[in-house]
Amino acid sequence: MGIYVNPPADGFEAILKRNSYIDKSELIAYTNYVLGTDRMLTCSTRPRRFGKSFAVKMLTAYYSKGADARSIFENLRIARLDGKTEQGEDIFFEKYMNKQDVISLDMTPFVALAAKPSEIVSDMQKAVIEELREEYPDCIQEGTENLYKALIRIHQKTGRKFFIIIDEWDMVFRESKDDKDVQKEYINLLRSLFKSNQTSQILVGGYMTGILPIKKYGSQSALTDFREFTMLKPGVLAPFIGFTEAEVADLCKKYDLDFDETRKWYDGYRFDGVGHIYCPNSIMELVITRNFDSYWTETETYESLRDYIDLNLDGLRDGIVDMLGGQSCRIDIGTFQNDLTSISGRDDIFTLLVHLGYLAYDFKKKEVFIPNEEVRGEFIRAIRGGRRAELARAVRISDKLLNATIQMDEELVAELIGTVHMEEITLQNYNNEQALRYVVLMAYLSCMDHYLRFEELAGGRGFSDILFLPRKNSSKPALLIELKWNKSADKAIGQIHEKQYNEVLKKFDYTGELLLVGINYSEKTGKHTCKIERFRGTNRTKVTEREMGCLKE
Repeated sequence: MGIYVNPPADGFEAILKRNSYIDKSELIAYTNYVLGTDRMLTCSTRPRRFGKSFAVKMLTAYYSKGADARSIFENLRIARLDGKTEQGEDIFFEKYMNKQDVISLDMTPFVALAAKPSEIVSDMQKAVIEELREEYPDCIQEGTENLYKALIRIHQKTGRKFFIIIDEWDMVFRESKDDKDVQKEYINLLRSLFKSNQTSQILVGGYMTGILPIKKYGSQSALTDFREFTMLKPGVLAPFIGFTEAEVADLCKKYDLDFDETRKWYDGYRFDGVGHIYCPNSIMELVITRNFDSYWTETETYESLRDYIDLNLDGLRDGIVDMLGGQSCRIDIGTFQNDLTSISGRDDIFTLLVHLGYLAYDFKKKEVFIPNEEVRGEFIRAIRGGRRAELARAVRISDKLLNATIQMDEELVAELIGTVHMEEITLQNYNNEQALRYVVLMAYLSCMDHYLRFEELAGGRGFSDILFLPRKNSSKPALLIELKWNKSADKAIGQIHEKQYNEVLKKFDYTGELLLVGINYSEKTGKHTCKIERFRGTNRTKVTEREMGCLKE
């Protein structure tokens, strides 16, 4: 029993002590199913804080013959699955449990502790071979420095086969992204372990996890024998990538959290056959802190998001602006080489951001979009601190517009919306109603720091165009926006009252301040107009600038 070779179950046992642990042990049913077959190599990649290391510790605890995990797993789902051998043994629970020689590696410390990048691969092999020599003292010859040769020698002497588990497999590619020699040495080692003709002689299984899928050279994967499950194509492992909606609903009930509010903040990733998936870290932080907030700033990917946004690639700016405004962007995921340096266009950046978790991907439509308000906030923060002047300008205009709206400065609101209309809409699409909706959504994009946005909500006697509902603990008023084309802003306000759109706020138990905003665009004049009213209770109240000054006093 060692650190790398046949480790104990301590890591997973510590995880189980959390009262909020979500049982994902059915992943073992899949790895058992492919064990020893031509599909025994699995690579499951997902963003940071999506439970990768939890899965690695669970598989290590289950398979390692250096662990005694019966008491750990007997109360988990894996122990209740059907499936018997001819002898009546539970194939999913007992047949393979703690009966495999396991090599379990986390690449993070090897990368962090190496004196220089060129020593990462050799340091890792030396550490594992040293433990193998202790486990099998008569098998490995002195001076053996190659891990593949050591495993072949053990198999020849004992007939033993190994289950190799690697956490953060892509750490070398991420941390030494410009060092091609180190990458080549590392990938050649993995090829020797997982791609040689003798692999089936030394392995019964392999499981790797990381953020990036396996590196491609051209269109060819560097490790073609692996079955890959990614954020683009999660396949049968989709339920294990994050928390399902049912699991999140149970946690909200257990800890008395507002499930609807949780969905608004953290929902957005969706996979066929599974439905909605949530980032485990965000949900667990919510359980601990009981505050609806963005926890992505703690995942150290904020800086990388800003760097990717700053790249001056054709179409990148328009795509980001579209998605901030609630739109989706069609992309081609086939050109991405699964690394951080072979970036040749907008689609490569957006594909990378899917793997990092900053974008979600609709496989059927081949489109990407910002998944939820938590991530949208990170985009806004990255843009504010970035070097893309035109994006930062869009956010500044949006900040100014929100302030003007709250101050009820109708002329400035109309002027700023006109500016966005001119800059964001192409000439051929300038004069249509859908363009106006898009412009308004874009103009208020930084509202997402303070509001939840809803469109076409049923309320009163119709459907309101746009509602910005303040987040909890926000002091800002709700904004109910009605759009008109070739009519007048007054008519927009009148329709809100006539149709009683304010009734929609009852759905949210909102009793705070409400501003009614009417926006009209005239094709004849080419100008926007705006009317803003303060709405209190059931009384319609128009507040003038003079009255606004009195209120402030």
